[in-house]
Amino acid sequence: MTILDRIKAYKLDEIAADKAARPLSDIEADARAAPPVRPFAAALHKAVQKGYGLIAEIKKASPSKGLIREDFDVPALARAYEAGGATCLSVLTDTPSFQGAKDYLTQAHRAVKLPCLRKDFMYDPYQVAEARALGADCILVIMASVSDAQAAELEAAATEWGMDALIEVHDAAELERACALKSGLIGINNRNLNTFITDLETTRQLVRHVPEGRHIVSESGLNTPADLAEMARYGVRSFLIGESLMRQPDVTAATRALLANPAMGLQ
Repeated sequence: MTILDRIKAYKLDEIAADKAARPLSDIEADARAAPPVRPFAAALHKAVQKGYGLIAEIKKASPSKGLIREDFDVPALARAYEAGGATCLSVLTDTPSFQGAKDYLTQAHRAVKLPCLRKDFMYDPYQVAEARALGADCILVIMASVSDAQAAELEAAATEWGMDALIEVHDAAELERACALKSGLIGINNRNLNTFITDLETTRQLVRHVPEGRHIVSESGLNTPADLAEMARYGVRSFLIGESLMRQPDVTAATRALLANPAMGLQ
């Protein structure tokens, strides 16, 4: 089994247990009582008009790298990213592989005014309602791990709750499937979720095939201003970055430095 296969297996068990513990009607009631949705995609669109759009990730660990940050105060990290100029937040809520927690999303959302993405492996509309209940403004749909029907179902559920959906792809086949969906946000993950190997060439190759009108987010393997400038050469100005910032002692300063000199007009 690949890493993604193992994650999917335990995630489906986790969803079943959650449904048994709390019915969907209870989750939906919490979702209706949640704070209003913050515009996630719109925030990125606005940011790239004069700089970069940064989805800054709150991430404690990963399957490939293990523990990334020991000093892990979610509200403090959220505020540090906001002070550093991040456009949106991504919050890991998966526990077994990433040492995340559902409550981390709520903590982050309450600490700042930035739109928040629930970063998890989504398979069921139950999780989408749960994301809204936790304070999410956007969900992630990973094409490598879902069927076309599941992807459409998750996207429709997000729309029903007023949220955006970031559709993540890693190869041409996944991109073609993603473009059949309605979402304007396409995430190109430079990390292969089966091997966890990262290569920025993934964005360089796939961006050529993304239809006009879609907003591209390059994900994984982005560490320096030079990396961002390189992606900007290919017309990509929004990024999801976690590990390289999470490893810095001063997250605000690191975020500010990463965004300080956006490359403009290169595409």
